[in-house]
Parts: sequence; C-alpha cells; structure tokens
Amino acid sequence: MTVQAHLESLQKKHGALEDELHSLMTSPARDDHEIAECKRRKLRIKDEIERLKSSVH
Repeated sequence: MTVQAHLESLQKKHGALEDELHSLMTSPARDDHEIAECKRRKLRIKDEIERLKSSVH
C-alpha cells in the first residue's frame, strides 16, 4: 500500500469515527466511557495522519 493510499484509508476511518462520535454524543443512552474511547481512537488516527503527512513532505 502506498503512503497516499494509506493516508486516504486513515482519513476515511477518521471521518467514520467522527460520525460515530456524533452519534454517541447525541444518543439518549450516552455512555461516557464509549465516547472517551472513540475520541482516543480518533486522536490516534489523526496523529498517524499527521505523522505520515510530515514524512511525505
């Protein structure tokens, strides 16, 4: 997998986690632990995206 393809894959995952987080936060049965875990996963992906972008440029 090329770096660009990996970046695109990570960006899709990041977007999906954004959607999931929005859904979790607007759910009447809010689970703060699940929201925190989703935020952590999203942040890890964002960090990896930034790392890959800096290694390409």
